[in-house]
Amino acid sequence: MTSNRPWLTSYAPGVPVNIDPDIYPSVAKYYDERFEKFKKRPAFECMGKTLNFGEVNQLSDQFGAYLQSRGLEKGDKVALMMPNLLQYPIALFGLLKTGMIVVNTNPLYTAREMEHQFKDSQVKAIVICENFAHNLEKIIGNTDIKVVVTASIGEMLGGIKGKMVNFAVRKIKRMVPAFNIANTVSFKDALKQGKKFSITRAEGKGEDVIIHQYTGGTTGVSKGAMLTNRNIMANILQMQVTWNEVIKPGEEVILTALPLYHIFALTVNCLGIGSMGACNVLITNARDLPTVVKAFEEKSITVFTGVNTLFNALLNSEDFTKLDIASTLKLTAAGGMALQNAVAINWKEKTKTEILEGYGLTESSPAATFNPLHGKSRLGTIGIPLSSTVLKIADEQGNELPYGEVGEILIQGPQVMKGYFNRPDESAKVLKNGWLHTGDMAIMDEDGFVKIVDRKKDMILVSGFNVYPNEIEDVVAMHPKVLEVAAIGIPNEKSGELVKIFVVKKDKSLKEDELIQYCRENLTGYKVPKAVEFREELPKTNVGKILRRKLREE
Repeated sequence: MTSNRPWLTSYAPGVPVNIDPDIYPSVAKYYDERFEKFKKRPAFECMGKTLNFGEVNQLSDQFGAYLQSRGLEKGDKVALMMPNLLQYPIALFGLLKTGMIVVNTNPLYTAREMEHQFKDSQVKAIVICENFAHNLEKIIGNTDIKVVVTASIGEMLGGIKGKMVNFAVRKIKRMVPAFNIANTVSFKDALKQGKKFSITRAEGKGEDVIIHQYTGGTTGVSKGAMLTNRNIMANILQMQVTWNEVIKPGEEVILTALPLYHIFALTVNCLGIGSMGACNVLITNARDLPTVVKAFEEKSITVFTGVNTLFNALLNSEDFTKLDIASTLKLTAAGGMALQNAVAINWKEKTKTEILEGYGLTESSPAATFNPLHGKSRLGTIGIPLSSTVLKIADEQGNELPYGEVGEILIQGPQVMKGYFNRPDESAKVLKNGWLHTGDMAIMDEDGFVKIVDRKKDMILVSGFNVYPNEIEDVVAMHPKVLEVAAIGIPNEKSGELVKIFVVKKDKSLKEDELIQYCRENLTGYKVPKAVEFREELPKTNVGKILRRKLREE
């Protein structure tokens, strides 16, 4: 892989240009070393219960052995469908060790969405939080699932606390709808049964698929990106060399509020920073903001990853802004959606720490770029390509464009997926001539810093002019009375489309004409919103990304 760009020769001081993703044959083999090195160090904490690396290693052996005792083998697909609970990493590493393929599933999926994903991936077993098993009951007969392991919120907490949590969840809050699925086994019982057997380790290879990570399905039917040992191993090593001057092995505490079934938290938090001996503090419900704030207050958090909406919510929490997090927080990383300048500026002002924005997507495992450390980052950009990664801005034909021109981001690197499972036609649309076509529009400067303009499909065409929602949202978000905003294009006879914004107020006194006037002062005429709709809340994904698609559908 070559490039004539001079900035590729030095990502940042001390960061190598290339990594070797084949230094370990598999993620499981690599983690054998990690588990031994950090065996006494806390690995995962959830609701006051902590498991060290040695315990996760042992329990994942038991879980893998249990699945093998039920007839599952290397290459079989197993769905993991739960929020951030201790059961997740145990199941994850059990699957990696046995060579089974992880199919991450959003627990908020409807029965229809579950059925599509399980049939598409040919899932044979599932670990599902009991709160969502009633939906599985509706469609399990249409799938190949033969093994069902149910996880409860309290079972891994132990003793009286675990029983009390389960009683509250089941009986008081009534969060577990009744279900009837034959031959289910609880996660705790699966671990007990697995103790009777010895796990048979799979011989892993770099090209082996280990994860089916489904895209959000915003462009048609949801598709399973096939991520290999080599893909994930590359991203782990890329993160290590990027952050090794800040992250000290065996010393960090990372707050994991984003769900582990999402590729961002899975690769970056769990597998990436976790491999450096960090303790992942798991937040079961990221929308429970007081719990996130309490973790900051009590856990001496040194690393925090999040999305724009989460940072914004914290900045508008009085309890959070009173905390002195700057004394412990070393690294704050943003991804998953565009980081608004207003949020980045306010975060630095209130916490005395900087949010460093990166970029990636499911198909790149996910990380492809990140902003350099040590004050070399650039606000409003997604940074520069990671080690062993080449990125270019291209026109419709894939030709590289000059610096400063808007085009589509194309990526080459060892973290780029193998393709979509059983969808060669869809794979061919995004993997062309060795490049991953992202669908994201951006510009690059001569130093290699990239600024996202917007998603290709979200672009608004006003009287022949391209208008990018990110720019509109960035400007509107700077208004002191605005909490959240989303911009879309709506049909118009004269101009083809016009800009409409949906706004959640921070200050109830905000009026439409005040906001329009503010936009006129900060945007050229054709970019100024012609319609404003105030909402109590905006539709979001499970990780907090605002869904423009939902607003357009309305």
